[in-house]
Formats: sequence, C-alpha cells, structure tokens
Amino acid sequence: MARRCTVAAFAVAIAIGMGVPAAYAATPAVSSAAAVQRSAVAQGLYELAYSARQNAVYVASSGGFGDGAGPAQVLKLDPATLAVQATIPLERKGFGVVLDDANDRLYVGNTVDTSVTVVDTAQGKALGIVQLMEKKVGKDGKASYTHDLRELVVDGANHRLYVTGHSGQGSVLFVVDTQSLKLLDTIPGLGNAKAPGLALDAANKRVYTSNLLGEVVVVGTDTGKVEQRYKVTAEQPMNIALDPAGPRLFITDQGSEMIRKYQGSSIEGFTSTHPGKRVLVLDRTTGKELASIPADAGTLGILLDAPRKRLYVTNREAGTVTGYDSDSYQKTGEWSVPTHPNSLALDARSNVLYVSIKNGDKEEKGAQESVARIAL
Repeated sequence: MARRCTVAAFAVAIAIGMGVPAAYAATPAVSSAAAVQRSAVAQGLYELAYSARQNAVYVASSGGFGDGAGPAQVLKLDPATLAVQATIPLERKGFGVVLDDANDRLYVGNTVDTSVTVVDTAQGKALGIVQLMEKKVGKDGKASYTHDLRELVVDGANHRLYVTGHSGQGSVLFVVDTQSLKLLDTIPGLGNAKAPGLALDAANKRVYTSNLLGEVVVVGTDTGKVEQRYKVTAEQPMNIALDPAGPRLFITDQGSEMIRKYQGSSIEGFTSTHPGKRVLVLDRTTGKELASIPADAGTLGILLDAPRKRLYVTNREAGTVTGYDSDSYQKTGEWSVPTHPNSLALDARSNVLYVSIKNGDKEEKGAQESVARIAL
C-alpha cells in the first residue's frame, strides 16, 4: 500500500518566449471572505464537476489510504449549501473526473488502477469500469501497472473519452469509445516524463497535453498520432485551458520543489532555471509565448470562463484561488481557501466557482477534506 499511496500522491501533486514581459495587475484586487463558504465533506477529495442538468456538484473521494481510509465514492453535493445529497459507491479509488452533462455521464479516473469508472448521474450509480492497461511483471517479479492516470477530457458529441496515462518511460493517450465503453487506442509519444496536462479542441480535432520535459504535445483525434510538439518556457507545465474563440493556450507552471526533485532524479541533464508560480499563455498553433502571468505558490488548477473573460487558478501551496481578466491578464480577485486548493468547477449560470481543498500535513490523519463555494 505504501507504493500505491506514493504514486497517487505524486500524480495529484503534479495533482497532478524568452524576453516576453510578465503581465500583472497594477492594483491587486482584494476579495471578501464573505463570498466563500466551505464544508468538510469526506476523506481524500480530488477533482470535482458542476452539473447544470442535475443542478449538483460531483466530487471524487478516494477515501484516502491506510488503515483509517474511508470508502471510495462520488459525492453529490447541493450547489447552494454543499450538503451531501447522495453518495455513489466506487469499487476503486477515484481521483480525476470529467462530466459529459448532456449524456448524464461522469467519468472517474482510477489513478492507481489505470482504469476509468463510468457513473450515470441521472440514476446515481456506477455503470462499470473500463480497464485501460493490464499489469506487467517487473524485474522484481511483482505485477504492477506501468502507467498512472491524471486528467480526463470528453468529446460527448463524438462519443470519445481521452485520458493521459503517464510514465517516465513513455506517457500515452488512451482513447475510449463512450458508447461501447471499450478502449479504442493507446497513442504513444507524449514524452518520457509525467504528462499532467490535458485539454480538448474538439472543433479542430486536437488534444493538447503537457509534460515535465517542458513540452506541449498535440495529438490529432482524427489521425490518432502526435501531430506537433514544441518546447515551452514552463518548467513544470501542469493543467491546461483553451480559449475557444482564438488560438490561446493557458498553462499553469507550478514551481513545486517536490516535482523539481523528481525532474532532477529522472531527467538526464535537468537543471532548474525557473521558479514557476505563474500562468503561461501560448499561441497553440505555433507554440509562441504571448504572456507570463505571475501567480501564487503552487499554481495548479485552471479554469477559463470565456464569455465573462475570466481566468481562475488554484495556488496549492499559497492556499488561494486567483481570478484574472483573460484579455488584460490583470488580477480581478483573490480568495483564501487554505490549505491546498486543488480542482475547479464553474456554475456558469449562477457565476459560482467550486473548489476542492486538500488537507495539509498539520491536519489530523483521516480528517475530512473540503469543498468551497465562491460567489463571484
């Protein structure tokens, strides 16, 4: 169990052009604490999603690890009060999630089991598990998975689910048919390093991934192969958001010391040259850097509200969520949500942001973790 715990913790932690001037707000905005409400929900919370169709927040709970671990489940929360309305039991520990609201499906990444659990949100139950890879016997004679999971994206209209399987020996992109719930393809070439970031441009038939070699790798959903890759100045490119109205790609550059140590021990010749703590803005067609937006320590989650021209990021180590104008890159607000804000979801109709929050080392072992509601 110790190895599985370490793999999951690292997967979530990453959970999980030169000369361009940094963009910043001349007058930092201060946001009211009254806008934030928070509720302790369950052990081992990770990613979440808001369903307009069900008017509910769904959050994955792995239950944690060890003797005091709770059950693996998806929790359905009241979007106004954050009270638990229902629990959906899972056979395996859930971490990442993506929602296909139009088809009443929530896909849950079982990070340490290299599989995906399919949840019917209308019926409130798990439908089954899609196994993406089988265990392999290593040199030590023990069978284990060679890849773990992090992010998931879904193309509901074309019945496809994309999941990154990352490994220092060669990260891959899994492609699942969401009608048959079968694995269609395993696309190699995402780089010999962890590949934490994932975003879908369905209109242009492209999937964008990031890796800890400082690259963005672009996969064609029509060709099933890597179509483009480019180096970026982000040393720890994490989560990705796409601008649907233009070519911009937003990437969080975390600056984690733990990841820096991983890079130093696993990437030949690696030397750290950038502290991170920013959002990198690229032209995704060329890889050209357009801006670098300073952020707080541990920049991780990212969400673009394109109609309102707002960009939100979680700063895992700083314990904050920061809002920016997505055109000017100026700071529009900041909310304190300690200890470790992780994942973001938006109720666009009500202009409400939801945040999953991890406990820190000082919290009692087995303590419940939280979800925050931010009235924007």
